[in-house]
Amino acid sequence: MPLKITNTLSRTKEIFVPIDQDNIRMYVCGPTVYDYPHVGNARPLIVFDVLFRLLKKIFPKSKVTYVRNITDIDDKIIEASRKLNITTSELTNKVLEDFHNDCDYLGCLKPTTEPKATDHLDEMINLITRLIDKGFAYQSSNHVYFAVSKFKEYGKLSNKNIKDLVSGSRVVISENKKEPGDFVLWKPSKENEPSWDSPFGKGRPGWHLECSAMSEKYLGKHFDFHGGGLDLIFPHHENEIAQSVCANDNQKLSNYWLHNGYVTIEKQKMSKSLGNFITINELKNNNNGQVIRLAM
Repeated sequence: MPLKITNTLSRTKEIFVPIDQDNIRMYVCGPTVYDYPHVGNARPLIVFDVLFRLLKKIFPKSKVTYVRNITDIDDKIIEASRKLNITTSELTNKVLEDFHNDCDYLGCLKPTTEPKATDHLDEMINLITRLIDKGFAYQSSNHVYFAVSKFKEYGKLSNKNIKDLVSGSRVVISENKKEPGDFVLWKPSKENEPSWDSPFGKGRPGWHLECSAMSEKYLGKHFDFHGGGLDLIFPHHENEIAQSVCANDNQKLSNYWLHNGYVTIEKQKMSKSLGNFITINELKNNNNGQVIRLAM
């Protein structure tokens, strides 16, 4: 029986055809490790674990490479570490340990590779340099931005034009940008924030850039699956496509884009920002992880 995939990019169900029958490759956006994962965060863990298992079952003679990254440098991490009066490394190491315990509780297999953003700064700097050299990125006030207008297919994944995307979205407004929709690839760190040396100045990478650099390192410039929650379609995945395709002169980053739905409470998305969440850890004493898995 063929495997059918609902592809966000085409908005249709498609029969899965591997790029390389011997090595099926999948990248899934993993957690930003600043706090306990909640039940809504469990959904992508379970959904893509099921896909990983299914691919291994349907293609027993193929190698299935599953990469799920760890975002261990981010504004939320810096803010949380300050409130707790600990270093960002202390915070991310503790939360990552909790995250792995939650994955075990939910019966999820370990991914093939689980790269951390902070271990891949060289790859990120290299990617930014290529984008600047090709004319897709520019430097402004110690920042580096991707020029969205240079990529004619921007908005194809989310099926909207750039004006609609910027209005009411999580796009950061800044006078340093040439256009409102341009997104940051590198930014200067404030005093006492984690920072790294680069040709663009001392600072840290933008969130979107991290996934492009890590997926390229472990899966190549073009792979089979890219997944995550619905909230990542824009801006995160849209921006990943733009910077990866432009840096590598590719037609595509991934053939199949998969996005799981939200876990909701009273018709609202479960989220830390709304405060309507239950952590996976809170369920462990009174619930079997397999029950939670089945509910998802």
